[in-house]
Amino acid sequence: MGDVLSLRGLSLSYGTAAPLLQGVDLQVAAGERIGLVGRNGAGKSTLLRLLSGELEPDRGEVVRSPSGLRVGRLEQEVPRDVAGTVSDVVGDGLPEFQSLLAEFARLSEQGGEVDLVRLEEVQRRIEAVGAWDLERRVSTVLSRLGLEPESRFSGLSGGMRRRVLLARALVRTPDVLLLDEPTNHLDIPSIEWLEEFLVGETEDRQMALLVVSHDRAFLQRVARRIVEVDRGTVRDWGQCTHREYLERRERHREVEEVQAAKFDKRLAEEEAWVRQGIKARRTRNEGRVRALERLRAERRARREEAGRGSFRIGALDKSQRSGKLVIEATGMGFAHPGGETLIRDLDLLVMRGDKLGILGPNGSGKTTLVQLLLGDLAPDTGSIRHGVRLETAVFDQHREQLDEERTVADNVAEGADEVVIEGRRRHVISYLREFLFRPEQVRSPVSALSGGERARLLLARLFLRSFNLLVLDEPTNDLDLETLELLEERLVGFEGTLLLVSHDRAFLDNVVTSTVVLEGGGRAVEYAGGYSDWLAQRRPPQPAAKSGAKAGGEAAATRQRGAAARAAARAEDTGDSGGRAAKLSYRERRELDGLPQQIEELEQEQASLNQRFADPQLYRAEGEQVARLRQRAEEVRLELARSYARWEELEARS
Repeated sequence: MGDVLSLRGLSLSYGTAAPLLQGVDLQVAAGERIGLVGRNGAGKSTLLRLLSGELEPDRGEVVRSPSGLRVGRLEQEVPRDVAGTVSDVVGDGLPEFQSLLAEFARLSEQGGEVDLVRLEEVQRRIEAVGAWDLERRVSTVLSRLGLEPESRFSGLSGGMRRRVLLARALVRTPDVLLLDEPTNHLDIPSIEWLEEFLVGETEDRQMALLVVSHDRAFLQRVARRIVEVDRGTVRDWGQCTHREYLERRERHREVEEVQAAKFDKRLAEEEAWVRQGIKARRTRNEGRVRALERLRAERRARREEAGRGSFRIGALDKSQRSGKLVIEATGMGFAHPGGETLIRDLDLLVMRGDKLGILGPNGSGKTTLVQLLLGDLAPDTGSIRHGVRLETAVFDQHREQLDEERTVADNVAEGADEVVIEGRRRHVISYLREFLFRPEQVRSPVSALSGGERARLLLARLFLRSFNLLVLDEPTNDLDLETLELLEERLVGFEGTLLLVSHDRAFLDNVVTSTVVLEGGGRAVEYAGGYSDWLAQRRPPQPAAKSGAKAGGEAAATRQRGAAARAAARAEDTGDSGGRAAKLSYRERRELDGLPQQIEELEQEQASLNQRFADPQLYRAEGEQVARLRQRAEEVRLELARSYARWEELEARS
């Protein structure tokens, strides 16, 4: 495969002390699928702009071969000058196609005066770029991305606008396609379609693909070569999957740390020697002095890896914990006025410590479900009950909680120099360093931040608060890999309750203990585990009667669990210990005496199982082991529900 794009000795600086990119060499061959990775702010988006020709480097060159190379690009941010209908905007990506078709039509209509040579040339060019297939291609892309051709672009949400721009990049049939965070705001069906589309296009047309993405499952499926932007350089990890890249990177870091330690030790020894004075100035030692100067220069030129994030979610003491029951929905239903039913007859119980994922296509009602569960919306049918001592914090996917014109520090500390976290005062710069903000960034306006940096800033604001119920709406958009992994680790260890709306399949698998899937037609079903567990557990669509019977059985089981949990919550939150009943038989009194111990043992086993389910390592184990644990968890849940129900019955008769 020949190279279609090359970077040679490319450097770019924005006036900072260290160049953003320095001496970069990179070759891109036809048909390659390259994942471009690196930390937020490392220069990934800038590199795509250089490749597309939108930016010119300070030094070096971008070589495009052959001539007439078509490059398509999806930007991370939505341009402000885009207007018209969805169809108009998508068509803007195809000016060459449209002009060729228009010229062919004009030449064909000339009757006896047709310029056959020119007509044949235009037809050949149309066939070469696939313009005959334009209408079907546009229709397919718009349909798969859920876009209405006549909708006004200005009236769309930010997420839908990015879809339109993605469609514009896809329909152009480029020789090189540059995608910057293409999965942001796409639902899982759209992401899976995009994966298949990109793999098929690169294999069929030998289109080269460079993609920047935080979505690990997407990169694992699409990328077959990984290139990392790191400290001003580009490191090519060669032909490998994303998972193999992570393994190679870890081994490389270990070697790099050992080499750096050896170098620093040698430099320290030479510095100690030169401080001895006269010995270093003897003629025979001048070479050693010059060698020391070279060591010093090499050490000054070394660009250290930026510190790793270290933020935490504060531990909850007993007084900060919510009641055992957090949210209970019984027979809940909701429909838009005059519109379709989003939720129908939902029974859901969220207990303290649960980590609940919410999954479904865009427009299925995920945000509405969260608003119903939090009490921000009232259900049309059924009821919502909240537990006691709830303190809620919400991460907004649209970043609307950030003030664009204020500085990074002011958005966190409200003009102060210090913040208070877990009762201790800390300087705002020190606190923000844990979220990978450099000191010079702290006084910059939010408008200068990248999407990933804004997400980190919102997390920094959020984690200053005290909360025991955390709601995260698409928190992974734009975050770099290391921040994602750290956030996963902190959420798994979070002692409170989590509601997580996400289309990031790996993130769901690694964090949540159960998932509510909005399956359409108002049907919402809770599954144990994350995304992969849902794939394994879901059933093919059943006939209506059977489906209804199954739904009724699920509702009945959840109601039984709910009745049992209400009794447990009352016992915990009110301290009611009950009493002995003269009406009970001797056998029933003995049974009532033994139920508290039995319930406590079941709860301990349930807590232990939940802790195991929260460990990402579990899902890398044998499938049979996970299945056995799932089966035992279900047995414990039913047995606990029966025990609570029996305890409530005997208590009521006492």
